[in-house]
Amino acid sequence: MKRLFDLCLALLVLIILLLPILVVAMAVWLTSPGSILYWSDRVGRFNRIFKMPKFRTMQVNTPAVATHLLSNPAQFLTPIGSFLRKSSLDELPQLLSIIRGDMSFVGPRPALFNQDDLVALRTHYGVDNLVPGLTGWAQINGRDELPIPEKVKLDVDYMNNQSFLFDLKIIFLTFLKVLRRDGIQH
Repeated sequence: MKRLFDLCLALLVLIILLLPILVVAMAVWLTSPGSILYWSDRVGRFNRIFKMPKFRTMQVNTPAVATHLLSNPAQFLTPIGSFLRKSSLDELPQLLSIIRGDMSFVGPRPALFNQDDLVALRTHYGVDNLVPGLTGWAQINGRDELPIPEKVKLDVDYMNNQSFLFDLKIIFLTFLKVLRRDGIQH
């Protein structure tokens, strides 16, 4: 049921947002050299690495680490990178990951390939058995601001309380957070 919901909703959103997606792609292409999409190596279900697309918001030479680990992340942003991140428009290409089945609309956010501490803690608690999500319980309860143990605690809470209605609640709350730009860094 969840996979069917994800697939149908992803296709519907892709059709509805096709024009804004094309506008963002053109804006990325016109404002900085490099590819339009950034393919990030992420940890998926069962700790399998997959390529997750995002609109590129950072310069081509940016180190492949979590943004909060950069000493001055703003120096690496493209001219429209900050706007894309704050508006969450950089996340739109992840609809492709949902269609492919690498991601779901709701689940723990996929860790970067080199976030060993996050991956180890999720594996310890069995969170690695979940398909990662475009959004999740931790996303709406702190997003980038959460320390890793708190993020994993929220991932475990989601894992233990999964339901279709809970997923709908998380999607709705995410929509509100994005509109208010809550918990977004750079």
